[in-house]
Amino acid sequence: MAERRNDSIHIWLGESLGNCNTTAYQDWQQSFVRWASRKPVVATISKGGYLQGNVSGRLPSVGDQEPPGHEKVVLKKKITLLRGVSIIIGTVIGSGIFISPKGILQNTGSVGMSLVFWSACGVLSLFGALSYAELGTSIKKSGGHYTYILEVFGPLLAFVRVWVELLVIRPGATAVISLAFGRYILEPFFIQCEIPELAIKLVTAVGITVVMVLNSTSVSWSARIQIFLTFCKLTAILIIIVPGVIQLIKGQTHHFKDAFSGRDTNLMGLPLAFYYGMYAYAGWFYLNFITEEVDNPEKTIPLAICISMAIITVGYVLTNVAYFTTISAEELLQSSAVAVTFSERLLGKFSLAVPIFVALSCFGSMNGGVFAVSRLFYVASREGHLPEILSMIHVHKHTPLPAVIVLHPLTMIMLFSGDLYSLLNFLSFARWLFMGLAVAGLIYLRYKRPDMHRPFKVPLFIPALFSFTCLFMVVLSLYSDPFSTGVGFLITLTGVPAYYLFIVWDKKPKWFRRLSDRITRTLQIILEVVPEDSKEL
Repeated sequence: MAERRNDSIHIWLGESLGNCNTTAYQDWQQSFVRWASRKPVVATISKGGYLQGNVSGRLPSVGDQEPPGHEKVVLKKKITLLRGVSIIIGTVIGSGIFISPKGILQNTGSVGMSLVFWSACGVLSLFGALSYAELGTSIKKSGGHYTYILEVFGPLLAFVRVWVELLVIRPGATAVISLAFGRYILEPFFIQCEIPELAIKLVTAVGITVVMVLNSTSVSWSARIQIFLTFCKLTAILIIIVPGVIQLIKGQTHHFKDAFSGRDTNLMGLPLAFYYGMYAYAGWFYLNFITEEVDNPEKTIPLAICISMAIITVGYVLTNVAYFTTISAEELLQSSAVAVTFSERLLGKFSLAVPIFVALSCFGSMNGGVFAVSRLFYVASREGHLPEILSMIHVHKHTPLPAVIVLHPLTMIMLFSGDLYSLLNFLSFARWLFMGLAVAGLIYLRYKRPDMHRPFKVPLFIPALFSFTCLFMVVLSLYSDPFSTGVGFLITLTGVPAYYLFIVWDKKPKWFRRLSDRITRTLQIILEVVPEDSKEL
């Protein structure tokens, strides 16, 4: 039976691709035949209580031994400490600190209080990052929020999380940061006039495509470029900090006099200031999206998180101090691009380089975000929550090619759609809700599974404080902006019927199953991808 099936598969492949005798094709064909000839396995239940195996359709290869010269098709552990640090820093530091770091200032009312909030948000983000370090070293699976929610709260909440992330949040967020890239890469060419919106979107589309191709082609090159872009970001911050320190040495401190005096602070503005601050630090969780590719994760993840968050927090605070040596609080609130205003006053013609650095900073955030979030989709597919093709790996490049390129059309739709920013505002609460739930899950696991191996362990007050803050932000958004939050809540709830329709309902028509299988196999041939070979996590 197995021999006849293999023969039919070879005939089908031959009809699809012709008689191709290249070594590359033969290697891929062997991998594909092993997958198609697999033996069925019985579904198993993990400690997290969710189905694996027959739910996703991803089954192991036949036999335990690989043919001579065959290299396992897996995502390799290529993320070292330096690359981990570059992913976190390169993703967290986007355009905000250079363009409009005024959300905190306008909601605190004074220079001194704004600097306190920048520091406090850095510490609170470090608490969240340390909590994720414990989760990432205890649950050694990629996927970040999705994986931890799946492990603790089960498949429904995890599916809703990835549903909203795939359809709205990630394409929208990528489009927003990409638009900033397109605008600032063109700014030196349009000094005396307004940049055409069409030109911005076309350049943005090119930038998005380059990022997708890069992440589809090579993990190593994507990580190397991320390291380079991270150094560019840190250089840009130093270009601001160093002149600011020189200004302080010269005695330019008049903007710091009576630093805590100013307009009356609205108590409702303080939580909003925390919201802006936490948003500026968002991105520290991306290393947990790629845990399975991190070399020695038990040491690398905590170290990378601590080093990155220390650098980012110090950099953010000193950058704001540098701004206030030259720009008053009123001028900062009125400026559309604070870094440009600052550099024009102190750096002269060198200020033309600032938009280029901002564009490179945005490109680094695009690259790091796509690199990490594609692994979220890959893991969700592996667990049976997204189409099977998204859990497959390119046989030669060893990248999750389908999980990367699925973002391209979705991001393009967002890019050329209507009010992108309002849509993201609708769903901003979902980020904090699921992040708070994931960290609360750490506390739950401490009591539910006390014997769980925990190479890195944080005091309980750290996850408790962080999860409380996240959930407090959700409650605050319901009070301060009930319409936007309500719309976002309704969009998120669409994941519930989708879960029961696509995941729970297993009596789908035969024609639908045949069509789905045919599409999957056709895409495998086009993309040269196969399911990952089994490995120990």
